[in-house]
Amino acid sequence: MSRTPRPKRTERAPAETLHFDEAAHVRALAGPGHANLIALETELGVHVEAPGGGQLLLSGGDKRARTDASRVVHALYARAESGLVIDPETVRAACRMDDTPVSAGDETIIRVPRGVSFAARTNGQADYVRALKDEDRYDMIFGVGPAGTGKTLLAVAWGAAKLARGEIDRLVITRPAVEAGERLGFLPGDLNEKIDPYLLPIWDSLRDALTQKVVDKMREERRIEVAPLAFMRGRTLNRAFIVCDEAQNTTRAQMRMMLTRLGQGSRMAVTGDPSQVDLGPREPSGLADALDILSGVPRIAVTRFTRADVVRHDLVGMIVDAYERADAKHGG
Repeated sequence: MSRTPRPKRTERAPAETLHFDEAAHVRALAGPGHANLIALETELGVHVEAPGGGQLLLSGGDKRARTDASRVVHALYARAESGLVIDPETVRAACRMDDTPVSAGDETIIRVPRGVSFAARTNGQADYVRALKDEDRYDMIFGVGPAGTGKTLLAVAWGAAKLARGEIDRLVITRPAVEAGERLGFLPGDLNEKIDPYLLPIWDSLRDALTQKVVDKMREERRIEVAPLAFMRGRTLNRAFIVCDEAQNTTRAQMRMMLTRLGQGSRMAVTGDPSQVDLGPREPSGLADALDILSGVPRIAVTRFTRADVVRHDLVGMIVDAYERADAKHGG
């Protein structure tokens, strides 16, 4: 696969030298083989050199591009100071930010004890993390938007952090088992074996946050519960953090049932992508219905993610754009 060539530095190109206190942080910012600097160059059309000694040299491009590059570099350096991982996806997300870079302060970072840290990479993610952490204002947080924006991962990470600190008794994660073109009944095995494939993304997020060993231990202790939405009926969930994932595939009745499971000392995150509804054409999505009905209700936060918040492979953002244009063209 060919790689986009780095912008060439010309002899007379204006240059700016950025000085930093810690050369080790600059090396972390640059990444293995300077992969992060290459991503920065490709996104903004500037040339970036790392001559060593805690310096970065910006050249090429126009003045606006160099200003943007300087802003992004300083934001990434702050992430390196906080001990956060920087990869090309992080760089591309930072390049899409507005003139106010995402803070690397604790209000936008989820630190999981004995696990890993998750930091907001985009403005939308920063708003979402702040809402998740603001327990005085919000008991229910909706994260709504396209694939790849970190809605589920950040919610699961926050629940995992709360569980690891002993601030809740249980982390409960649920999602509707709705077929996306396949038929559940034709899958082999008993009920649990049929359902497990629908829950794999949740287990992946938990492993990212807590490691496999800790997840297995907490699952045995029944402190972590991952189950289909149908298993939530009739329950009251006390001292728990609850994540309702793929909420766009709930019916109105299911969503109403799920939202009323909230018990004493519990909070809930509801995540979903309204553009990926797998319900039948005559079955309205419970997520859209809930967002309409609950508008203005206190103690509920809604974060709406956009294509600018996509932090997966950079192709995902382009795919989201292409589908949105097609939807607009066909009135979808």
